[in-house]
Amino acid sequence: MISPSMADELNEKQQQSVALKEDVNALILAGAGSGKTRVLTYRIHYLVSTKNHHVDDILAVTFTNKAANEMKERLSELLRRPIGRMWVGTFHSLSHRLLRTHPVEANLSPTFQILDAQDQFRIVKRLMKENGVDETKFPIKQVQWFINQQKDEGILPHQINAEHNYFVKQSAKIFDLYEKHCQVNDLVDFAGLLVKSYDLLKNNQSLLDHYQKKFRHILVDEFQDTNRIQYQWIKLLHDQHNHIFCVGDDDQSIYGWRGARIENIQKIENDFKPIKVIKLEQNYRSTGTILSASNALIANNPNRLEKSLWTKSEDGELINVFNARTETEEAQYVVSEVENQFNQGRNLSECAILYRSNAQSRVFEESFINRNIAYRIYGGLRFFERAEIKDAMGYVRLVEDTSDNIAFERIVNFPTRGIGLTTVEKIRAYANKNHTDLFQSSIAILNTLPARASNALKAFIDLIESIKDNTQHFSLSEKIDSILLQSNLMNHYANDKSDKAGSKKENLEELVSAAKQYNHEEDSEINETQGFIALATLDSSGDSNQSNQDCVQLMTVHSAKGLEFPVVFLVGLEEDLFPSRQSKDEPHLLDEERRLCYVGMTRAMNTLTLSYASKRFIHGQSFYSMPSRFLDEIPINYLNYIKNSSNDIITKSRKYDSSHYTKITSIDSSMYSIGQVVKHTKFGLGTVVNCEGSGDSMRLQIKFQKVGTKWLISSYANLKIV
Repeated sequence: MISPSMADELNEKQQQSVALKEDVNALILAGAGSGKTRVLTYRIHYLVSTKNHHVDDILAVTFTNKAANEMKERLSELLRRPIGRMWVGTFHSLSHRLLRTHPVEANLSPTFQILDAQDQFRIVKRLMKENGVDETKFPIKQVQWFINQQKDEGILPHQINAEHNYFVKQSAKIFDLYEKHCQVNDLVDFAGLLVKSYDLLKNNQSLLDHYQKKFRHILVDEFQDTNRIQYQWIKLLHDQHNHIFCVGDDDQSIYGWRGARIENIQKIENDFKPIKVIKLEQNYRSTGTILSASNALIANNPNRLEKSLWTKSEDGELINVFNARTETEEAQYVVSEVENQFNQGRNLSECAILYRSNAQSRVFEESFINRNIAYRIYGGLRFFERAEIKDAMGYVRLVEDTSDNIAFERIVNFPTRGIGLTTVEKIRAYANKNHTDLFQSSIAILNTLPARASNALKAFIDLIESIKDNTQHFSLSEKIDSILLQSNLMNHYANDKSDKAGSKKENLEELVSAAKQYNHEEDSEINETQGFIALATLDSSGDSNQSNQDCVQLMTVHSAKGLEFPVVFLVGLEEDLFPSRQSKDEPHLLDEERRLCYVGMTRAMNTLTLSYASKRFIHGQSFYSMPSRFLDEIPINYLNYIKNSSNDIITKSRKYDSSHYTKITSIDSSMYSIGQVVKHTKFGLGTVVNCEGSGDSMRLQIKFQKVGTKWLISSYANLKIV
């Protein structure tokens, strides 16, 4: 039985999920907005508080550090105590913890380094150059993607069958060289964390037995997003001693392009028998109309684990569908609707524009700039990915471990100190020949260099050794603060004329704050500085534009997963764009595109607008487009079609089929007319320059004397005719 307080916060199906018997495996099929994270958190709470399990008996896997941190915070509140080193985290962070705990068994040193995507790119690029692989024929990013794809599948270089595919043959060659480079230099990339931790358990039966008995309950969030190696990782840890509790939704599986396998959630019932399946279908986010339309769309996908979302909320308004003549008109319409929402009392941050491709954002940005409306692009560079932060962490890493070759190459001549590429090549050549690291090689070749180069390199060596000596007894934040000053990084970015806003210097200051807030308890296998370095490399929780400013949110549909907004504009619903051209001849890819559209629609809480352009200029060319097939898959009674044509508006409402339209001439039936002077309580005096629609939905374009041109809905604007 669950506690009365827990029962008050959970519906019947959620309660069933949370209070399942301990000796069953479970698949919680949780639809969009159905409270899946709440169920996962309360399940842990139930096991600890009601069934008296220790927190160390539980392994909980999430897909982002943000989700893991939120779960830890919520559990601390529910349990009313710190949860310490509970095993809650992403696949990558948990694998990292296993490898740090058992480095010798994993054929690693205790101080192995983690490669992020940028570091991996540089290594692949150098290996290609050194081995004569032409990057114009074999783009570095494609080779990098190939390597990571193989590792996500658990495939090693010698297992690749290239047959007659020259790209695969060359990429496999670089993959082999890359793996050997990582082994020699004690490096592990993101995908390698999973592979190595899987191999660690698979090849050490005593360790596997230990963790199978330790983790009595294994909980996995977003199970539909698991790739092959992640699925095998979970399957390996599961045995007769423990039970699995998976939460997910096959209808929201949208990451096939990065290795996620939808079949994982579809085959779980066979691989983890016996298993209890519970469907969470009550939605707490969207109106009835939005849910019904979304259900109808996703029903077109075959082989799905069927469910149908419902809500106690009202049906709400119809979904608007706008057919623009061009992408510019589409942007202008959407931006004017955002203005209307703002005029009706909404915050700008309650409005989101979702698109299939990042390239679509430009015209919306231009429209917002022209109308002086604040916006932000969600999902850009994360904090620890910023150049200035990676520069600073390069110094921290090299001071901590002078054998860190990646850090050495990044900072050896930054800020500029007269150490050229020729010197670096000599350092690298000596290191390769003598099987040593770049820092030791620098010391060894000093006397062989010209005086100027030798002096510059010696100054760098002395700087690193001096910082190491001076900061060895400092706290983490004091150490980083001192490094920023002694390395001249802080002064360099303070004088950076290209950074007029001073954000780079502020970010360096924020790095010191991050060090002060770092909780070393969670990484006690390594020292505090090493733990912070690992955090900086693994972190994937924040986006680049976190701001308290009220602004419209722009993002890809992929980035929107897990988010919700009162007002959503899902734009660019055209054939060859959404669904993408690449998906049209591949049924499984088309199904994923439909799931992506479903995810976009179910981000909306109250108001949803779908839009498309008849002609679009993209990738340097103009294309005439057909409306997306997804629009045809939504029943007409949920849609309100709007077509903007000069001063006219065309609507298609639920009482008409697709061949019947009503054309409304906007001005004649109105008390307003072009040229009239009106007064608004907030914006002051203005002149009506355009009108659309009639009655309660009539929209007026007014040029105000003080604030410029705005679109307002007449029934909300409370205008006075002067």
